[in-house]
Order: sequence, then structure tokens, then C-alpha cells
Amino acid sequence: MPKQQYQVLADELKRKIDSGEWPPGHKLPSRAQLCREYGVSDTVVGKAMMILRATGLTETLEGVGVFVAEPK
Repeated sequence: MPKQQYQVLADELKRKIDSGEWPPGHKLPSRAQLCREYGVSDTVVGKAMMILRATGLTETLEGVGVFVAEPK
């Protein structure tokens, strides 16, 4: 069974974090930027971001943005 678009995107964003391309404290691109860059809907980006947040890879600062979390 093929992966859902949001899972593919979450995996790609996780790869950028794990590889150090996006180090701890790095601000992730906006949802609109991610939609354009990956050719997906806002819903897909939102679900991918929920996965990253739920797994502790990112932190959201309301009104500021989403950032790569410090490793636990």
C-alpha cells in the first residue's frame, strides 16, 4: 500500500532534520512555502507538521513559527 502524501512529506522533512540540514533551532518554511515547494495542499502540510510535532521533532511558537526542537 503506497504511503499517503502527508506521510511522504513528513518523512522528507524528518530527513532534513535528521541529516542536520535543518539543525535544532532552525525555523521551518511557512505552510504556504511548503505547499508551493512540494506541490501539496495545506491539509497535507498540516498533517505532516502534526506528525513532526507529535514525535518531538518540532516545536511551535504561536505567532512566530515552527522550529526544529533540541534533541531529547
